[in-house]
Amino acid sequence: MLYLIGLGLNNEKDITVNGLEVVQRAERVYLEAYTAILMVGKDKLEAFYGRDVIIADRELVESSSGQILLDADTKDIAFLVVGDPLGATTHTDLLLRARNLSIPTRTIHNASIMTAIASTGLQLYSFGQTLSMVFFTPEWRPSSWYDRLIENAALGLHTLVLLDIKVKEMDLHALARRVGKYGKPRFMTVAECARQMIEIEEEREEGVCGPDTLVVGVARLGTETQKIVSGTLAELAEVDMGEPLHSLVVVGKKCHELEKDYVREFAVSRENWDRAWDNRGYGGL
Repeated sequence: MLYLIGLGLNNEKDITVNGLEVVQRAERVYLEAYTAILMVGKDKLEAFYGRDVIIADRELVESSSGQILLDADTKDIAFLVVGDPLGATTHTDLLLRARNLSIPTRTIHNASIMTAIASTGLQLYSFGQTLSMVFFTPEWRPSSWYDRLIENAALGLHTLVLLDIKVKEMDLHALARRVGKYGKPRFMTVAECARQMIEIEEEREEGVCGPDTLVVGVARLGTETQKIVSGTLAELAEVDMGEPLHSLVVVGKKCHELEKDYVREFAVSRENWDRAWDNRGYGGL
């Protein structure tokens, strides 16, 4: 059987008891290592699990999944995913490949950014579509996320924005110089995301993510060093949230007073927070 096992958000101890039992008896244990990271390295996982862990990068998962599924029809194979296997990043493609090979599967869930974002004080049922923000380049500045943000804003819903992670990405410039194949890992920060959103707003001018839009930045949720900062996009474009992973929430206009009171405690400037709240008509719709 192929097991997709969620690891939670922090370290080696966040795995569930069910997940740990599977890991300890599995024939092989893979760690998906390109859509998110834990706060500990592979060595910590191996020491705690008592098992060798095979790093599964994008190439292995997307191009050589046959290696992962080998013998999974007769043996237990564990595929570990940071957070929840079917949360922010779904692995239904791997499940479909297993199904096509008549390999039984089971998913063991865990906490993910999709639920931990409630640490901001914003209610989960008041969130709309989740967006993804990629690193802009001089040649590529995608803005398809902006249209979905407009839809969420029209309904007064909060918007969770997941930020780009580049791990073992092809470095074309290095290849051209024949000095390497992959670039250094990069993790988008809240400040970078905020600046890119303001940049697109200046082009589109729909008023959904201007400098005075209220947002919440989060970093390392579920860990001892988690950080939450709220304020305007302009303020968070200058904030330092520290080490990865980061995410951002655009606050919806239907924001309840209780949500407001909770999130306001994290404000860069409560005076600015209150001014933006009043000027932009939050708490209405």
